[in-house]
Amino acid sequence: MGREVQEDVGMPLFSGNDIEATAAPVALHDLRGPQRPNVDEAAKATKVRWRDLPNKDQLFILSLCRLSEPLSNVCLLPYIFYLVRSVLPTTTENSSEGDDSSHAIAARISEYSGLLVAAFPLAQFVVSLPWGRLSDRHGRRLSIIGGLAVSTLANVAFGFSKSFGVLLFWRILAGLANGNVGIMRTVTAEIVRERRHQTKAFLLLPLVFNAGMVVSLALGGCLAEPAVNLAWLFGPQGVLNTSGNPDGVSWVLEYPYALPALLNAAFLGVSLLLAVAGLRETLSGKEDQSDSGLRAGAAIIRLVRRMRPGQKRREYIIINSSQDTFLGQTQPDQEKPVQTVTPPATRRAVPFREIWTHRVACALVSFGLLPLHNSAFMHIFPVYLSSRPADNNSATLFAFKGGLGLRSSTIGIWLSIFGVCGILLQLFIYPRLQARIGTRGVFRIALFLFPVTYAVAPYLSLLTGDVPVARWIFLGLVVCAQIMARTMAIPSTVILLTEAAPAKTVLGTIHGAGNMLASLARAVGPAIGGYVFAAGVEKGIIGLVWWLYLFVIALVALLWSYISDSDEN
Repeated sequence: MGREVQEDVGMPLFSGNDIEATAAPVALHDLRGPQRPNVDEAAKATKVRWRDLPNKDQLFILSLCRLSEPLSNVCLLPYIFYLVRSVLPTTTENSSEGDDSSHAIAARISEYSGLLVAAFPLAQFVVSLPWGRLSDRHGRRLSIIGGLAVSTLANVAFGFSKSFGVLLFWRILAGLANGNVGIMRTVTAEIVRERRHQTKAFLLLPLVFNAGMVVSLALGGCLAEPAVNLAWLFGPQGVLNTSGNPDGVSWVLEYPYALPALLNAAFLGVSLLLAVAGLRETLSGKEDQSDSGLRAGAAIIRLVRRMRPGQKRREYIIINSSQDTFLGQTQPDQEKPVQTVTPPATRRAVPFREIWTHRVACALVSFGLLPLHNSAFMHIFPVYLSSRPADNNSATLFAFKGGLGLRSSTIGIWLSIFGVCGILLQLFIYPRLQARIGTRGVFRIALFLFPVTYAVAPYLSLLTGDVPVARWIFLGLVVCAQIMARTMAIPSTVILLTEAAPAKTVLGTIHGAGNMLASLARAVGPAIGGYVFAAGVEKGIIGLVWWLYLFVIALVALLWSYISDSDEN
């Protein structure tokens, strides 16, 4: 249906996979006739608003559950440079030996921070496909609730860890707990079954992910080292320094990076309670299953409704059709067509080998290429912004060094502000673009933005002198372009992967495979990116990772989109 609609309007470039295309044929046929006003009426009738989405309570709980990954994974990025420096004692001993030593320290921190960032998605990679297959057989609810519980524990323990090995262990455990992201995408497809609602429904989880990233980056940057960043609360004269410690509150001095992790755990604890009490099973054939958590949640809802003041209880009386219902006369039962429902057990199961069609394979490659460079950027950029500036008086076009020397609080606030811009873009711009040029069209715009952004980003190092205004403007443009591209690309890859599925019964497996591949990419990206960044710092070429790795991968992703389109045609 989508292909026919787009051929009618003369845009074969974006043919094939656009989710809102099913509502368009009526309007397009009207365009050929003389009654133009009917087009506008049809467009208004088929326009889907956020409040039109079905099962809002389930989407709300699922959205809160989706916060687990950004809170567990992204929160440490603004302060990861300082966190790794604090658990590697040798990095502080020689910090005053000069400029060369400081760049060597930055290179070492980049390597270790790359391993710490890569541990989380690598653990996701290990469990994503098994969890997807398990959810296809035994249900979605248990895996989501179990992942939230373990993630909450891992966040608390991570905040109180004081060695690199222990930090690495809790990062791995948090990654294992968050291997259920693909299952959440599957639940979205099962909650919202109507095709015309799915574009906005599939935007919801990336939207929540972006919101979680904004909150995580802001909290991570501002709550890390609270004795410094929140001196009015935890400093020497802070409100909470009841013991009168001359340096500040004792426990935040001993564990300077515990506060953001504790707040993350509090958010996840609330999501866990709501999921236990209200998240229903969506696996076909098990929708009516209940357990003690759901029964407790239903009892709480009934109790709250009874306690509401000023509301009268209304009860309905069941009227049998054989009773007198109209002017004292008995109405005969009307015949109703009997709906034949195919039992889930009789549906043909798609063999595992037949799941991986050519279309699925192409969508999976695109799904994996995006985090291969995006996750590396998310790790490298904060480390780059935290690195000390350098003297670039003798710099050439490609040979220059140094970062911007920003504090963790500045980095967190800066990234979170532009994250809000990404949310607004996702809310108001993406749906309109998607409706006009299709999912593939929006995806391709994002793929063009990525390599351009990566090519120019390292030149920020040359603007650290007497032009601070130019530096901040240029930094804003770089961050805005990357976030804009990411905001358009993530939901597009999810929609394209969902539409590539040969049957709805294997959505959990396909999204599990997609999450598995994306997790591997998110592990490989920061690890390789951190290594190349360190090599560039040591050689005095800070842009090496931007040009040799990020730009190349983004360019490959762009070329692949054209190759996969030509293969489909």
